[in-house]
Amino acid sequence: WTSELRFIRCLPNPNNPLSTYTHQPIHSLHHPSFLSQSTLLNQPWHKILDLEESISKMKIIHVAGTKGKGSTCTFTEAILRNCGFRTGLFTSPHLIDCGYKRREEKCTDDIPMPNLFRFLALLAFKTFAAEQVDVAIMEVGLGGKFDATNVVQTPVVCGIASLGYDHTEILGDTLAAIAGEKAGIFKKGVPAFTVPQPDEAMEVLKEKASQLDVPLQVAYPLDSKLLNGLNLGLVGDHQYVNAGLAIKLCSTWLQSTGHLEPDSIDQNNSLPQQFIKGLTTATLQGRAQIIPDPSLDIESVGDLVFYLDGAHSPESMEVCANWFSIAIKEDDRQLKNSNDIVPLNHGETASKNSTQILLFNCMSVRDPQLLLPRLVKTCGGHGVNFNKALFVPNMSLYTKVGSTSSLSSTDPVADLSWQLTLQRVWENIIFGERGNTNNSDPVSVDGKDYSEPIVKTCENSMVFSSLPLAIKWLRDAAKQNKSVRMQVLVTGSLHLVGDVMKILKR
Repeated sequence: WTSELRFIRCLPNPNNPLSTYTHQPIHSLHHPSFLSQSTLLNQPWHKILDLEESISKMKIIHVAGTKGKGSTCTFTEAILRNCGFRTGLFTSPHLIDCGYKRREEKCTDDIPMPNLFRFLALLAFKTFAAEQVDVAIMEVGLGGKFDATNVVQTPVVCGIASLGYDHTEILGDTLAAIAGEKAGIFKKGVPAFTVPQPDEAMEVLKEKASQLDVPLQVAYPLDSKLLNGLNLGLVGDHQYVNAGLAIKLCSTWLQSTGHLEPDSIDQNNSLPQQFIKGLTTATLQGRAQIIPDPSLDIESVGDLVFYLDGAHSPESMEVCANWFSIAIKEDDRQLKNSNDIVPLNHGETASKNSTQILLFNCMSVRDPQLLLPRLVKTCGGHGVNFNKALFVPNMSLYTKVGSTSSLSSTDPVADLSWQLTLQRVWENIIFGERGNTNNSDPVSVDGKDYSEPIVKTCENSMVFSSLPLAIKWLRDAAKQNKSVRMQVLVTGSLHLVGDVMKILKR
């Protein structure tokens, strides 16, 4: 595959040229990512890429978890980069693009091509070896024990972020079963850290650690006072949990590799400046990210603003709702202070009003009855109510790998049965919360161009045949409703967030 690498282009994290976004695993009991670890080692893939020795020599930090593992890896990479080390970061899923081409001359029935996630994991190892990184931070894609990243036999340190119920159709429907899978990244005698966990999960982690003589310790949330008045680069109170874990992973890595004296970092009293800079400058696209629509005229900047967060579990949905509610209130406050006004007839003026719109999709393995009520209730607790919800298909022609074309009215229509299900759930929730209010809609759009793209319109929601057409509707609404500032929350799926970011950057 050495010759294949020139044909592969993966979009890197702009803040770290050696980081790689990867594809999220497909959820299936027979998913290749969940074949046993020996499956990968028994195949000659790593030998073709000369990876076996390279992986064994890498100074790796391996992180699993249900919630926060990506943020933990991001903090970890930022800290060590600011300490002066050459870092490699492997996280999933990709957000913007992950185009790739691969030849298969060397693949046979006996030596098949690996699935995409495993292929990219191997590519990450190959890239990190070629670039001679000082440290490789590897985020588990799914589970731990049978994950494609778990070819690592001698990591420097392992981390387990917060555990919860996700991918239960694969990992099991109890916290004990899920914890057992995540603990599969533990290696004999290698130190490991975890954040405070539910008792059921913690007991399993301790048991697995004991079996492998793993010194398992709990990393407690970071005290915000140690940041010297600064804020974490990643938004949300939950990020202090992830930051605390990242600090332990970094300090242990530094000590184990001879760059730091044991116990020289006192997390209770102070942090090195490099740690503070890393924690406060870390960025993670698609999480608590705000993007004003760049397509509108300069006079209309702020009329359409996208609030993106890839939350896709009930717990993360609540965190997302809190962030969104606080963020829009702060934005509205700044808007009023800027004296942003709308010209009316005869020289009169009026202040702009804000309206909230939800742009949502989630995978069919998720339960919208758990996600959407949590979102509505949490936002409602802040006095934030969505004027409209827009549902779009999980896949469209626009989101295919390498596609740069938009979807026109002549393109084939995706299966929208899942989006119609989401719409029914939403309408039932809103009716239960508000009843049949018959409130007038502050956002209206000339409908002459939307008879086909809008598949079904209800009082509180719409289903669109594609994401690009939903974005077009939002942009037209912003142009036609000058007195309204539209605040769009995009959530439910990191893939949806990435697709929206791709459209906004065109």
